[in-house]
Amino acid sequence: MRVVVLFSGGKDSVFATHWALSVGMDVVSLITFKIESNDSLVFHIPCVELAPLQAKALDLPITYVPGISQGEELSRLKDCLMELRKLHGIDAVVLGVLLSDYQRLAINEICSDLNLRVITPLWRKSQDKYMLELVDYGFKFIITSISVMGLPPDLLGKILTKEDVLRIIELAHKYKFNPAFEGGEAETLVVDAPFFKYRIRILDYDIVKEGLYSWSMVVKRVELERK
Repeated sequence: MRVVVLFSGGKDSVFATHWALSVGMDVVSLITFKIESNDSLVFHIPCVELAPLQAKALDLPITYVPGISQGEELSRLKDCLMELRKLHGIDAVVLGVLLSDYQRLAINEICSDLNLRVITPLWRKSQDKYMLELVDYGFKFIITSISVMGLPPDLLGKILTKEDVLRIIELAHKYKFNPAFEGGEAETLVVDAPFFKYRIRILDYDIVKEGLYSWSMVVKRVELERK
């Protein structure tokens, strides 16, 4: 099966890519949209400019589309999928969505119009279990933004260990946020995984406080390191 993966570089889309490759799908392209505003109901925003580096680490093609305005995400996605279907004869779109009905249904509608299947390998997966599985599988990921009470900024930029994930799960239960950040409580970036041919090294970054409970990581310098 020839597929594309909607790819932000965060843990969910990277895991979905890993799943697609592990079951033998032909991933003809990753798709990454760079949204110009600071808000989108459809796509992840922080650090997506690093997605081409991750694609190189994965040795996969990427369709990187910058300059997307808020509100035009779905129409631009439909145009992109039409072009990729024409070029590569794709059969399906793989999503890393966990719980977002809005995202899943919106993309389902587009794909239905284009006669493409939508595959969601993480849909309704146990959030606590999933976070721990990521570490067990060897995913190395960092938090790049926080926007919820209870999640401490000392976690920003740190490769999360099992102890960190257990701490996040405990805090999620205490402060009533989603432990896998499906509600936008935080965003992540995968810097290494078992199927990466290179690891991503972040050499310099700043932490910016944006609100009472919100912080973001601004990556200033990064490189690929062969494994």
